[in-house]
Amino acid sequence: MQNSSPDEEAEPSYFAYSATLRIHGNSLPNEEITRRIGTQPSHQHRKGDRRRPNSRPYLTDAWHLTAAIPEETELSVHLRELWRWVQPHVEYLRSLEAEIDVFCGYRSNNGASGFRVEPDALEIFRALNIPFGLSVIVDSWLAQRLGEPTIQ
Repeated sequence: MQNSSPDEEAEPSYFAYSATLRIHGNSLPNEEITRRIGTQPSHQHRKGDRRRPNSRPYLTDAWHLTAAIPEETELSVHLRELWRWVQPHVEYLRSLEAEIDVFCGYRSNNGASGFRVEPDALEIFRALNIPFGLSVIVDSWLAQRLGEPTIQ
């Protein structure tokens, strides 16, 4: 077992959340989506564009909207903000020939905690008929402190 330095022990826990509506497809009407939703996307690209000059080209068009909420705010608040933009346009979004999902993220340096999502914040998934998914990233502090893997 490794000993932790006083600095590591004093490191405060952090919790970060995000929620992004993602629309992907071929020949997406990005300008029309922007007009219908009523806000600029957080990210958009066209098939063949590149993130950086040496990166691989994107395989589809995309239009993304990330909730403009501080990352330390609970995931339910992020999802409610996306729902505020999406709710009036559910039928339009479902009519698009596109893949739609809501990418949810959770990051923390505390491997011994969790979070919850309030039921009303899940409405966006039901309305768009998409599954709830979550990307979880926990920094490796626990394995470092234990000196061995936590899962065998």
